[in-house]
Amino acid sequence: MTKLKAVLFDLDNTLVDFMRMKKLAVEVAVEHMMNAGLPGEKQTLIDEIFKIYRRTHIESQSALEELIITKLGYLDYKILSSGIIGYQRGRDLATYPYPKVIPTLKELLKMGLKIGTVSDAPAEQCYNRLARLHLLDWMDVVITYNDTGEYKPSPKPFLLALERLSLQPKEVLYVGDWPERDIVGAKTVGMWTVFARWGEHPDAKDTGADFDLTSVEQVVDIVKRVNG
Repeated sequence: MTKLKAVLFDLDNTLVDFMRMKKLAVEVAVEHMMNAGLPGEKQTLIDEIFKIYRRTHIESQSALEELIITKLGYLDYKILSSGIIGYQRGRDLATYPYPKVIPTLKELLKMGLKIGTVSDAPAEQCYNRLARLHLLDWMDVVITYNDTGEYKPSPKPFLLALERLSLQPKEVLYVGDWPERDIVGAKTVGMWTVFARWGEHPDAKDTGADFDLTSVEQVVDIVKRVNG
């Protein structure tokens, strides 16, 4: 029987609470911009930034600029620079792993498994988050949107991870929080799949995953079960 040799994780809302980080980063950015002269009510400005994210992309690097131009009719660099500094401060305060992530990854490494991430995040943001989490040196493979130009559930990111690890699909367990992207994509190429119910979609129904877990440390038990 084929045994598991690697566990791959989605990054955002699987290893790190991305939405918590995003919300605090935007809140602090807005406070800094208001102090620099941006007119408006705090919550309204926060809501407008997230509307921009929903219309463009959650990783948009121009949302603050767009908000300022909308409010003032031009780009005020004093306000923009204040917002960027505020965003970075809020981001750094809120970027840390979910509970039990670190001991779980350590245990998987002790068991001789390779670990990595297959993420839809752009390369710069993905690597920055992994570095701030102090996880980058642990990763045997990191696949970002830039590597294939396609988002999950496209099979290409998963196939590229298999290629770089020199492993077969049934030798890999994939852990993710988004059924339509993570689970569908990983199952399409034949990987074992775990739905991370601790992530952004805790109430998801009929995820289609091989295993449905409520806490990340349970991944170790799954590996032991599959490997006998």
